Amino acid sequence: MPASDLALLVEAAEAAGRIALRYFGQRPQTWEKGGGAGPVTQADLEIDRMLRTELRAARPDYGWLSEETEDGPARLEAERTFIVDPLDGTRAFLAGEKSFAISIAVADRGRVTAGVVHLPKLGRTYAAAEGQGAWRDGERIRPSDVRILEGATILAPRNNFVPEYWPQGIPAIRRHFRPSLAYRLCLAAEGRFDAMLTLRDTWEWDVAAGTLIAAEAGAVVTTRDGDAPVFNRELPRLPGVVVAGQALHAEILARLARRA
Repeated sequence: MPASDLALLVEAAEAAGRIALRYFGQRPQTWEKGGGAGPVTQADLEIDRMLRTELRAARPDYGWLSEETEDGPARLEAERTFIVDPLDGTRAFLAGEKSFAISIAVADRGRVTAGVVHLPKLGRTYAAAEGQGAWRDGERIRPSDVRILEGATILAPRNNFVPEYWPQGIPAIRRHFRPSLAYRLCLAAEGRFDAMLTLRDTWEWDVAAGTLIAAEAGAVVTTRDGDAPVFNRELPRLPGVVVAGQALHAEILARLARRA
């Protein structure tokens, strides 16, 4: 990873945040994506264009994978690839909620080496580079050290706690939720919650930056099957994500159903 990749991502995320704030609360033009994929706004598209222009000008040999850019095979030939969610939590953004995020990462031959999650309305920036730890606004962050699943605080959608996932019984946890998946990963990374999980297949752009931030903070990060996540795949989806401290992560995996 070039030493300046993280600085580049931070600068780009802050610029994206300024665009988002111009549209926040202003009823931007909005369209529904096909296939039930949710809304996209003027803000999403303007941020995507800006990031694509600025980041690829700075790193012309990097590939590009973004929620709001039509995908193609060229990124698979690149050694390094930007993985971007221009506005994670678009529904929350439209509803006037503050917990939307910009998520930007660099993947190097399958592993994320730099990542930033910026929450412009909350004034927070989470950042990490491979081997250098994870930080929120310049302060080092670490995950929770809770070891027991029962009673733990878990960030997850409600549909993650149904019998098909938990053959030994649904655990008695305290469930919480935030609309932005990138933000949920960061909240687990800094120990404000004991774990984060999403058990359905997950798009890479939602989690690329946040998984690195969580791992560099000291959490264990795997798919729902216990495998290390691999990024910039031909179909850019992961089989869920589970994030927690070592002991709690092991208990979560032991309690989850193994799926074919």
